[in-house]
Amino acid sequence: MSKFWTSKHACLRFSSLVLGFSVAILQADTDPQPEYSSPVAANYPKDVYWGDTHLHTRNSADAYSLGNLNLTPTDAYRFARGQAITAHNGMQVQLRRPLDFLVVSDHAEYLGGYYRFDVADPLVVETAAGNQWKEFEDQGDPIARIGTFTASMQEPEKFYPFPEKVRKLIWEDVAETADDNNRPGVFTAFTGYEWTSMISGNNLHRVVLYKDGAEKAAQIPPFSGQDSLDPRDLWQALAHYEEATGGSVMAIAHNGNISNGMMFSDTSVDGEAINADYAKLRSRWEPVYEVTQVKGDGESHPTLSPDDEFADFENWDRDNIGRTEDKQDAMLKHEYARSALKLGLRHEQELGVNPFKFGLIGSTDGHNSVSTTEEDNFFGKFPDSQPGKKRLDNQMAGVLWQNWRIVASGYAAAWARENTREALFEAFKRREVYATTGSRIQVRFFGGWNYQASDIDRPSYLDIAYSGGVPMGGDLLQAPENKAPSFMVVAAKDPDGANLDRVQIIKGWLQQDGVLREKVYDVVWSGERSPDPETGKLPAVGNTVDVETATYLNSIGSTDLAVVWTDPDFDAGERAFYYARVLEIPKPRWTTYDAVYFNLELSEEIPKVIQDRAYTSPVWYTP
Repeated sequence: MSKFWTSKHACLRFSSLVLGFSVAILQADTDPQPEYSSPVAANYPKDVYWGDTHLHTRNSADAYSLGNLNLTPTDAYRFARGQAITAHNGMQVQLRRPLDFLVVSDHAEYLGGYYRFDVADPLVVETAAGNQWKEFEDQGDPIARIGTFTASMQEPEKFYPFPEKVRKLIWEDVAETADDNNRPGVFTAFTGYEWTSMISGNNLHRVVLYKDGAEKAAQIPPFSGQDSLDPRDLWQALAHYEEATGGSVMAIAHNGNISNGMMFSDTSVDGEAINADYAKLRSRWEPVYEVTQVKGDGESHPTLSPDDEFADFENWDRDNIGRTEDKQDAMLKHEYARSALKLGLRHEQELGVNPFKFGLIGSTDGHNSVSTTEEDNFFGKFPDSQPGKKRLDNQMAGVLWQNWRIVASGYAAAWARENTREALFEAFKRREVYATTGSRIQVRFFGGWNYQASDIDRPSYLDIAYSGGVPMGGDLLQAPENKAPSFMVVAAKDPDGANLDRVQIIKGWLQQDGVLREKVYDVVWSGERSPDPETGKLPAVGNTVDVETATYLNSIGSTDLAVVWTDPDFDAGERAFYYARVLEIPKPRWTTYDAVYFNLELSEEIPKVIQDRAYTSPVWYTP
């Protein structure tokens, strides 16, 4: 198709046919010429697509138990496509800008079971689990049912999973619903679920994402935490699925910040040091990591990065997901993405494989079926945390955490050739994806050996970027002699959002003496600011937020920022990674919008202002 529209001679061929000049047709066919507009035929991805890979509906046992009684996967897909639905608080809710893709990732454990039990579906009622839940009701303790879900994530052997035939029938319905809502080229509805492992209250959850439709995906029901709490067994199950069906699947971990050191540990869950086989499996099955979502941002932490003035963004660092053990500083380096990327360099040096070689995405982990990420339209995590006069001083059903701590985050952004399951899945596999904390900041990031400062001013900068280097998620190998890598970064503001403050490049590396290091470089910024000559720090961009009215002005900052930056501290013998962080100017946090809308007073501990941001997937350098 592209050849017809871009070839000068193909157009001539059509004109000659109309005029009857057969000789011209023969010449065009026998004497082919090069394409006139060759960049049009370039095979690199030209569009970014926005989505959420982590959303729950009433099919999740926890979502249903905490109030999501009536919003289905179909409702979630409809909302993501831009249609209006009625939320649990009675409000009509609709996205100003629809999503491009969505993964409904309901928990595999008792998938769809709580709702089906309450409507007396014999498929569930007549199981051993159903009989146990009926006993709870007969004893006057219907909420005890939620305990079978949470406890099964920690001690699955003590509870009754659904029989295989029940799980398969429910899973077929899930996969077929995704197919029914998939619109290739317009909106991508992925099939997925969440594997829910919570060893000793520590979060090891993974979202499982399928490239395939129901014809393949529905053949094998989800592998759940009731089957095993060990990620290695999950990876083995994913391998079995691909071998049995010819399909493709991946796992996406999230919330290392509430794993109490288990997410990126130096040991497997049985306490054994991770080895090359473990590293190969994790690298194979987990190409991306969900770095930001409602339960906190997981890029870095002030304790780990004391010289990074922006490392304190929306940190959750008190305990684990089960609230069973307080956080210790020694756990942090095994919880945050930047630290894990650094640890991965050392593992690669020792094992030959990097187990933590992942790209970065964001998603929501919303449990109320509506995917909202922006500060001025945030609808919470559970129905109990939806907009209302009480949500800022409420506990989520008294069992989790203060609502005001929830983060309006985040997006998964994918550079892909088209909006289809196949193209987006491949973008995730090659890690040409990035995370934002709720804004639609657009960012490109490339690494190469010969980029020039003037390249970003050329209209054909993408041709130069792809032909002369690798995009985010890629690898730079042995450095040419006396060459340091250069990085091209081009960022543009969210068209409906805040201007940009600055672009930073974060470098992590393994010194030849075995010490892991990191450094944050301000590489391009808005305004006429200059770094402090003593500290090297760039002054703050300013702040136009009026908290009394929950407004701000784009009178500071820039609409776009671009630069080619060369690493001034490069050592060709040291393993390293680089990724870009793009910061917006300050704007009101969702809590401030709530305070103004509902005429509330915010306590001093509640944040009122936020600087949303984007994190690209890294580019790795390997000697």
